[in-house]
Amino acid sequence: MHAPDCIEVHATVHDNWVPMDGDTFTTRKGFVFNTFGYEHPEDRVFAFLKYIPAKYHDLFRINYLDRTWKHGKQQLCRAEKLYTAQNYTTFLETFRRHFPDYVYFCPFRAKEVISVPLDSISEVFVPRQCLRRITSLKRKDSLQRMTLDFVDMLSNESGIACDDFGVHGSVALDMHSDKSDIDIVVYGSENFRKLESTVDRLVKTGKLGYLFSNRLDAARRFKGRYQDRIFMYDAIRKPEEVNTKYGAFRYVPLIQIRFDCVVEGDSEAMFRPATYRIAKYESVDSNSALAGGCVPSSVVSMIGCYRNVARKGDRMRVSGMLERVENVATGNVFYQVVVGTGRNEDEHIWPL
Repeated sequence: MHAPDCIEVHATVHDNWVPMDGDTFTTRKGFVFNTFGYEHPEDRVFAFLKYIPAKYHDLFRINYLDRTWKHGKQQLCRAEKLYTAQNYTTFLETFRRHFPDYVYFCPFRAKEVISVPLDSISEVFVPRQCLRRITSLKRKDSLQRMTLDFVDMLSNESGIACDDFGVHGSVALDMHSDKSDIDIVVYGSENFRKLESTVDRLVKTGKLGYLFSNRLDAARRFKGRYQDRIFMYDAIRKPEEVNTKYGAFRYVPLIQIRFDCVVEGDSEAMFRPATYRIAKYESVDSNSALAGGCVPSSVVSMIGCYRNVARKGDRMRVSGMLERVENVATGNVFYQVVVGTGRNEDEHIWPL
């Protein structure tokens, strides 16, 4: 195995890394996290747990996948379902009891969340840099070569520079097997739309094939087959597309609601969190009938599978938490609905 390309994080070099959604990091305790979103406190990173060291297996009361992974000398295991409200609650409880540094009370959301201190992080894996590292290897295995061939093809067909692609997942961490998927990212909303149309064209010409397991997959069209390998692609914001910072807004949860709406804007729907500007709010039950001033102007999904499931002009049905959002600097208030609060399993977005 080759040494993974990473940023070794020490107290003196924290400024070298600006946490971005899609980055992966390991902690000194051996946990593997994926960075969540683009807003982080100065000394912490919001993240969700991806891999658990096997030595801590029994601390987490969850269902595990049968297989294990190895990163360096560390044996790792993974939850059967990563993104459920129940599992998030379990992760939070276990960290609170055994690894309290990984739990943070966010004053702008008035709740505890999983967040890792920078000084607890040992390595950081940035998708763009991981792709460069694979490119520079003198000896590449078959999946590394296939990943590079796939990116080269997409770059040539779309006109997107190779430097705007990245790789994450097990290939990025150099813990892949012969059965691993090709998991790539593209930086920038415009590049994502170019890639989306390119993949669609390559499917129509037979060079690629879509792979749909459910109607969300069919709506997103982000998963398919390249030769004999499953591939997936997602989007990460470019630095100039990060338009908020931690502490700019205060969020107050109000009530669970279910409603239909029309997507008015989808320019940030491909990212995580995914944001849809909406119009034509229509409640689907009596609990969701809202006074005019409280009608949400956007839907924000914290759950990755609801990225890019609807486009401008599409109708969708949403179940989530209505939030009051206040601009801390100006006092201006607006309302949004959040899907994936960790409070309720029945939060979703369904394209209609």
